[in-house]
Amino acid sequence: MLKGFKNFLMRGDVIVAAVGLVIALAFSTLVKAFTDFVINPLVAAAQGGNTIGLGWQLNSDCTGQACQATFLNIGEFISAIIYFIIFMAVVYFVLVLPYKHVQARRGITVFGDEPPTKVCPECLSDDIPDAARKCKHCGSEQPQTGGAHSAGV
Repeated sequence: MLKGFKNFLMRGDVIVAAVGLVIALAFSTLVKAFTDFVINPLVAAAQGGNTIGLGWQLNSDCTGQACQATFLNIGEFISAIIYFIIFMAVVYFVLVLPYKHVQARRGITVFGDEPPTKVCPECLSDDIPDAARKCKHCGSEQPQTGGAHSAGV
């Protein structure tokens, strides 16, 4: 039982996922600090005045901590949206795009990319693979599309 668990942990996929998670958490902290200490002060400065932040005070007769408890803080919500957009953009451009590129070079379809198809001129089926020589629905010969397959035709 422990040997199987060890083999599971030592697979490359698990190690890569663990390292990716640690890197994502560290990067998440960095982006959170950016939004808290750069974006939030800019939003508060744009609003002007010495207020708690960008938002509305729900209870007008409050003092101290009670004011912060009843403050509808829109600035923090904007900060969370910016944080999410930055984080997802980095994940997409640093992880997803390179992964799709590597897998495409290997001939593997990832993330819902479908292989190119063509329309059969006889039965008008539109799900015929681009490299097909015969229609899978009616059996008619298919004209070859451009590329390596049509060089010998």
